[in-house]
Amino acid sequence: MVVLYKDRLIRFGFELIENLCSQFGTSIEIIDHTKKTEEQELVEDLIQIVTVFRCRLQGKRANKAKKLVKELLADDTGEES
Repeated sequence: MVVLYKDRLIRFGFELIENLCSQFGTSIEIIDHTKKTEEQELVEDLIQIVTVFRCRLQGKRANKAKKLVKELLADDTGEES
């Protein structure tokens, strides 16, 4: 298994996953071993959180727009009959 950063595989409990992989004959190869400061990790975590909520909000807006278009099309179809 190849991952870019150790945290990309799992945030907590990496050693447990590494142990399980070794028991099943699988190795984990980490490409980037650079150390990050606590501030860098915190900023990256906050950016990821904001991104997740932004995507959720966009999804809700898209669903609302689809529902509105569907209702408008149904109204147009009903009025012409």
